[in-house]
Amino acid sequence: QTPPVEPAQSQEIARLLGEACGVPATDVSVQVVGPTWGAEITAKGIQALIVFLVLVTIFLAIYFEWRFAVAALIALAHDIILTVGIYAVTGLQVTPATLIGFLTILGYSLYDTVVVFDKVKEDTKGITAQSVMSYGEAANRAVNQVLVRSINTTITSLLPVVAIIVIGAGLLGAGTLLDLAVALAVGMLAGVYSSIFIATPVAVMLKMRQPDIKALDARVNARRGGSGRRAVESQEAAAAAVGVVDGVPTSGAPTTPAGAGERQQPKRQPRSKRGKK
Repeated sequence: QTPPVEPAQSQEIARLLGEACGVPATDVSVQVVGPTWGAEITAKGIQALIVFLVLVTIFLAIYFEWRFAVAALIALAHDIILTVGIYAVTGLQVTPATLIGFLTILGYSLYDTVVVFDKVKEDTKGITAQSVMSYGEAANRAVNQVLVRSINTTITSLLPVVAIIVIGAGLLGAGTLLDLAVALAVGMLAGVYSSIFIATPVAVMLKMRQPDIKALDARVNARRGGSGRRAVESQEAAAAAVGVVDGVPTSGAPTTPAGAGERQQPKRQPRSKRGKK
């Protein structure tokens, strides 16, 4: 890349490059990178993003439900904002390779989110037919079951990306590879975080507004004796009824069970009277 030059200077540079590379000057292409080019790249990127989000929303709404689709879109927005913020803070150049990296990480983040959602869907299937576990607890168990898998998948995917950054950009000096690899690395880390700590909690929060899920939580709390202070008060009342506070018998309460008295022992007769009737 060079600063802006005049047409005559551009032709001279093309001629010199052709001589240095052994090709005709007409085979050397000149591309002007300016505000118009940047606006065109931005417009194309926004169009691709909109099409991607529409297709993702339709797929998730059909396969899962609209609540999961909303949660996935919020997680994707988190990934985009975080990745763009890293580029803004570090001052890295945005190129077509960067836009390719952005779209790639959206697909990767969506893949990780769908894996987690699928496990949540499997563990919460028919959950309203029981009264032992709430919806949030079942979703939390599902996340714990796929947590190690998500971390291992991300580490495995990051290894070639780190190799591209170190070898391709660091040793070979390929700037295009650096633009693509940085976007991929940041997006992968953001994707594995958002799929677990953003997408799933948002989906659970939306699901817990359903009447059947509310009824399930009420049954679970009732089965466990309430929640919060009510559970503590019920436990204290039960303990006071038997005269125990913090595992210690109260002073005014009997230490023997109700209805129990002194054990009746048989009377021992004198030896002189034994055997006499």
